Amino acid sequence: MACVKSEQHIIEKMIRLYCLKKHRQKNLCPDCQALLDYALGRLERCPFQDSKSFCSHCPVHCYKPEMRKRVQEVMRFSGPRMLFHHPVLVVKHMIESNR
Repeated sequence: MACVKSEQHIIEKMIRLYCLKKHRQKNLCPDCQALLDYALGRLERCPFQDSKSFCSHCPVHCYKPEMRKRVQEVMRFSGPRMLFHHPVLVVKHMIESNR
């Protein structure tokens, strides 16, 4: 469950960074808020709660194709920038990913 909370925190930071830089919104725009709500909901209902790895390593992709594409776009944009905005989260995520 700790991994789910960590992943929820990371996706929220990534979507917020994306919206700030791409849409020039301090608070999330409606589209980004909808994406965040969707992603958090999917993570809450993950069938692998006890042994959850990160979604990128999961054998089951539970996102709708359109939403998965949007999340991938956010991650491609925000991922490299996270190192400058949230370096501690990046290091923790890398450690967790290697386990």
